Amino acid sequence: MSTGLVGDVLAIALFIVATFGVLCGFPIAFSLAGFSLLFAGLGWALGAFDPIILTSLPSRYFGQMTNEVLVAVPLFIFMGAVLERSKIAEALLETMGQLFGTLRGGLAISVVIVGALLAASTGVVGATVVTMGLISLPAMMRAGYDPKLATGVICASGTLGQIIPPSVILIFIGDLLMGANQLAAQRTGKQVDPVSVGDLFAGAFLPGLALVALYILYIVLLAFTRPDTCPALVMDAEQRRTLARRFVRALVPPLLLIIAVLGSILSGIATPTEAASIGALGAMVLAALNRAFSFAVLLAVMRNTAVISALVFGIVLGVSVFSLVFRGLGGEHLVEQILSDVPGGRVGAVLAVMAVMFVLGFFMDTIEIVLIVLPITAPVIIAMGIDPVWLGVMVGINLQTAFLTPPVGFALFYMRAVAPASITTGAIYRGIIPFVGLQVVALGLLWAAPGLATWLTKVVFPDAVPAAAPAGGSTPGSVLDDILKGAPGSAPPPTSPGSPLDQILNQAPTNAPSSDGDPILDRLQKGN
Repeated sequence: MSTGLVGDVLAIALFIVATFGVLCGFPIAFSLAGFSLLFAGLGWALGAFDPIILTSLPSRYFGQMTNEVLVAVPLFIFMGAVLERSKIAEALLETMGQLFGTLRGGLAISVVIVGALLAASTGVVGATVVTMGLISLPAMMRAGYDPKLATGVICASGTLGQIIPPSVILIFIGDLLMGANQLAAQRTGKQVDPVSVGDLFAGAFLPGLALVALYILYIVLLAFTRPDTCPALVMDAEQRRTLARRFVRALVPPLLLIIAVLGSILSGIATPTEAASIGALGAMVLAALNRAFSFAVLLAVMRNTAVISALVFGIVLGVSVFSLVFRGLGGEHLVEQILSDVPGGRVGAVLAVMAVMFVLGFFMDTIEIVLIVLPITAPVIIAMGIDPVWLGVMVGINLQTAFLTPPVGFALFYMRAVAPASITTGAIYRGIIPFVGLQVVALGLLWAAPGLATWLTKVVFPDAVPAAAPAGGSTPGSVLDDILKGAPGSAPPPTSPGSPLDQILNQAPTNAPSSDGDPILDRLQKGN
């Protein structure tokens, strides 16, 4: 058996075993890194893996951790944690429910609108589902809502934070697509428009609003065809008299925060990282105005932010080891060959990747799927001519759909945790099915009309400078430097021939420290 074939077999086995380990409940960072190192040792013993590849891991990971774009992740986590304690969600749900509640389906419509507002101001999913479940579900049950509709609309609205910016998952998708887009330029030798997290935020805005519109249209249709499932809310005179004042007080603060964060990004005033810092400061101000901010709250929020950020970037470390070993075994070329041979060309390749990510979404967290699958497949798909912004938005909506789909959608578990025992798990599953159908409709609309994701990006950022292929048209076979370091800048062309992986290892990472005085990095840059 040839060395190349052994490497392909080991790469496939690594992906299967690592995925199985994650599904068995082992921590993903340890599963990916541990199994990868085991397969690296096996590949070295069989002559299919060069262990010197692993010496580039520290500089790659240092480049990832110093990536300015990813600084926005802990800032947005901090902003969401502060807003979760500021009572803004409670005030919004109460006043919006009373504003629309006098209409049939009004309570459900208010849940959708509040879900969109919370998504645009926090970008957090799990906490939104729990919060709306605790506050809105009892009110909807008292009003006589069908439990299936009540739980379905809360689950669906709570996951809008996956796709409506400033979504944390969109930050990771955008950062990975930057490197993938640059590699596509290197593969094809053509100039391509650069892509950034800001581009993806702009691209996801209209599809996110389209999802909100589809949810509301479905509720309105139910109100006319099955009015008994969503009756109107009865309000007393005192509630009507004070509604306008309470509505303004509840709506204005989150709107100001949304304008400050999204407005600064879409207007080009601030980068996503700078906007995240504005949002974090604004969240503290809003919490203070609501008398829900103290040193104890700040300490708890900072601890929560540190824990979540450490978990996320721990996963990044595990995925970095996995990516190195997978590519060192030749897995990337195997993926490229598989996607190129899929019937239907680039359409078939996109459908295949979407199907894999959708199935993995039943068992794995969204960030885990993005960090594992996207770096391997995105460069190949973009090189086929697929728009990276459109691809990123499709991935976001696809994973949001998987987040909702029975029997193991994570949003359903959150709802089960807060729903009373009188609401069965079967009712929760049946209630979410129509909204999963609406998600599929949204994916179909985006597939048929890519302009939904690309039009606003071109309007907001019209002066993008195309990214050119490197001099000499070299075509490296790995996206390690471009993807894992999180920087879109191209690296200098290799100075010596060799395997594609050697060419990549010869390139100094943009965000990594200088190799001066480091014998390991000197050896890597000199080549074989």
